[in-house]
Amino acid sequence: MKKIVISLFAILAGTSFAIAADAGCDAFKWPVSREQALFPAAPPAQSGATLTVGQAVDFSLAAVDTISFEVSPEHAPAAGTFGATASVTVPPEGELQFTLSDEAWIDVVQDGHSVKSTGFSGVKTCPGIRKSVRFKLSGGQAIVQLSGAKKADLKVAVLTPE
Repeated sequence: MKKIVISLFAILAGTSFAIAADAGCDAFKWPVSREQALFPAAPPAQSGATLTVGQAVDFSLAAVDTISFEVSPEHAPAAGTFGATASVTVPPEGELQFTLSDEAWIDVVQDGHSVKSTGFSGVKTCPGIRKSVRFKLSGGQAIVQLSGAKKADLKVAVLTPE
């Protein structure tokens, strides 16, 4: 009888954890299910990579003081943190959503200027996804600047908003 009770408890505990994890991801202002599907198979990338809309990468970040940013990050990164830069071709409709697996600052630069985000959603209770930020951009090239990450790896998905 004792084994049955312990097993049932373990099953229920696992179920409640799964429900809590799902509820955490549901707390975002918009769905992050595409990112959940992309992140596990995200290919490795280094600073200077080219990002593709509809895909995710797993950045190996560099010490932030070794990164040459196009413009100064909006929030000055703390010493000892990590960052990267990347380029992306913005589609003609121009709206992009960047989702990060962990805490970091993201700036998007076009024509030599930082573009203000149009939407932000951050959740600390969604396993593997920390925040998602939207930008209204012009079609063409943009520079993505990541800074202030406390860990040397960061997954980033680039999507068009749903």
